[in-house]
Parts: sequence; C-alpha cells; structure tokens
Amino acid sequence: MKKSEKVKGKEAVAVKKKQIRRYAGIAVAAILVIVIAVAAFYLLNSSGARSGDTVSLYYTGTLDDGTSFTNMNTSPVTFTMGEGTVISGLEEAVTGMTPGTTKTVRIPVDKAYGAYQQALVHVVNRTTLPSDMNPVVGDRYKIRRTADGAYASVKILNVTRSTVTWDENHDLAGKDLTYTITVTAVNKK
Repeated sequence: MKKSEKVKGKEAVAVKKKQIRRYAGIAVAAILVIVIAVAAFYLLNSSGARSGDTVSLYYTGTLDDGTSFTNMNTSPVTFTMGEGTVISGLEEAVTGMTPGTTKTVRIPVDKAYGAYQQALVHVVNRTTLPSDMNPVVGDRYKIRRTADGAYASVKILNVTRSTVTWDENHDLAGKDLTYTITVTAVNKK
C-alpha cells in the first residue's frame, strides 16, 4: 500500500468519525428538546383546571339553528369540577384550561342535556295545583314532585279549564351545543 493511500484512508476515517460525532450531537440535542417540551407541557398543564378545582368562566352557546345564549353580560358561571353541577361536556371541555384561555367546543346531546323525553311531558288535573297558581303557557315554574319529593322546573305547554300540560325537559334537551368558553379563574383544591 502506498503512503498516499494510507493518508487517504486515515482522512476518510477522520471524516466518518466527525460525521458520527455530529449526528450524535444532533440526536442528543433532539432528545433534550423533547425532554424539555414534555416537562414544560406537564408544568404548564398542572395549573389547568382539574377535578376538585373551582372554575369561573364566561360562555356563549350556539344551537345548530344559529340561536345563541350567553352569560357574557352577567357574572361568570362558577362551579367545582367533578361535582356534576354542570353538563359533562362543558366540564370535559374546561379540563386543563387555565385562566385567560378561550376555546370553542361542540358538545353532543348525550354530554349536554340529554335526549328529549316525551315521558317528561305530563297532563295534570288543575285541582292538584295550589289554588293561587294561575299557569300561563310558556312560563316556567318550580314544582315539587310527589313521587320523589324532588324539585323540577317545568314549562307550561297548555292550559284548559280542567288540566295543565307541562314539560319537565330542559329547554336544551335533544340539542347539540357549541360553546365558546373563556376561563376567568381556576382556584385549586
């Protein structure tokens, strides 16, 4: 083997070692970036809303027909995560959100107010109602059910001389909802 071939071989080995070091450095840098990103994700999300936290928020809800409802001009809705005081789809949407963040979510019927149930429409004899009650079609009343003693909100659908027809379904039962939510506060448990 000639001397020039030996030099060329040594140079090729040196170039390969340099390439290997460069690729190893890039791999180490990529691993560090991933580790830092994962750590930042967990650190930043730990301040997000979780079960047991008390959350305050504003919302604008929209139905598929374009009808909207909001609490933007009132006080924020405040509830404790995990207590079931709001619809499950809203609570799921808020999970992980931090104060000042906004998101829009679609909440299907089964995670909103449930399907409309015809069984919750009742025709009752007027003699069973308090004598001072003068039901008006379209108005809502709070009643105490005799079957279980629980209170229910009912909407009057029809009034005759002898009967009143009311509906215990929520006004949003049977509807998919789209909410734009802005979290104003998350108080940790």
